[in-house]
Amino acid sequence: MAIKREKIQPAGVHVVIRAGQPAYTHVVTVSGTGKMIFVAGQLARNAQGVCVGKGDMRAQIEQVGENIKTCLEAAGATLADIVKTNTYVTDYAEFAKHGDMRLRYFGPATPTSTTVQISLADPDAMIEIEAIAVVDG
Repeated sequence: MAIKREKIQPAGVHVVIRAGQPAYTHVVTVSGTGKMIFVAGQLARNAQGVCVGKGDMRAQIEQVGENIKTCLEAAGATLADIVKTNTYVTDYAEFAKHGDMRLRYFGPATPTSTTVQISLADPDAMIEIEAIAVVDG
């Protein structure tokens, strides 16, 4: 049995719309047989471990998105297979200015998502994102 994903936007629960589409989905159900992929929180570090875009949220979102894409590809998945993201930012107001970047990486999946403003362990990091994806097994 193939993986079936159902996206649900419950009536009466507000959803943010960006560029004419939901920025996320409130509920995603997954049924069938397949493989779950858990991607650890990704910072804006390049392959050499250097923080990319110090002080530049847009550049950091892009590096984090590329890191997640690379991790998923290594496991046989794509960005469209993501069902859940947890995003940790040091400045939510700055993060919110770059919704187009979120759509660039997570728009095809419109996963369930949580965003929290915190202090990150790396003082140069402005964002960290972890993801869960599901693919047919």
